[in-house]
Amino acid sequence: MNLEEIKQTLLEKQQEIMSRVDRTHHHIHHRDEPVSADFSEQVTEMENEEIIHALDGEGRLELKKIKQALERLESGDYPYCSRCGAEIGEQRLVALPEADQCISCAQTEA
Repeated sequence: MNLEEIKQTLLEKQQEIMSRVDRTHHHIHHRDEPVSADFSEQVTEMENEEIIHALDGEGRLELKKIKQALERLESGDYPYCSRCGAEIGEQRLVALPEADQCISCAQTEA
């Protein structure tokens, strides 16, 4: 397993998600237009805001997982499951580089 390639993948993913979180944060906190006078339009705007808040939360959670994966890489714990200690498996880490559990533990938690 090439840990340097995985680290690079995690760093690239981190940059991409940080950019997305910055855009959602800007959208949430910098409203350019006034609230619509039309009630149905207000409902649509509120639904859109809920989606943007959900995307923001998901992005922040992904960033946290990536940060933890990078810390595990530095400590040498990266390829091992955080629950059972078994190796996570190269295919899983390539597909989901921020994974901290082997497939067995991840399935039992779901």
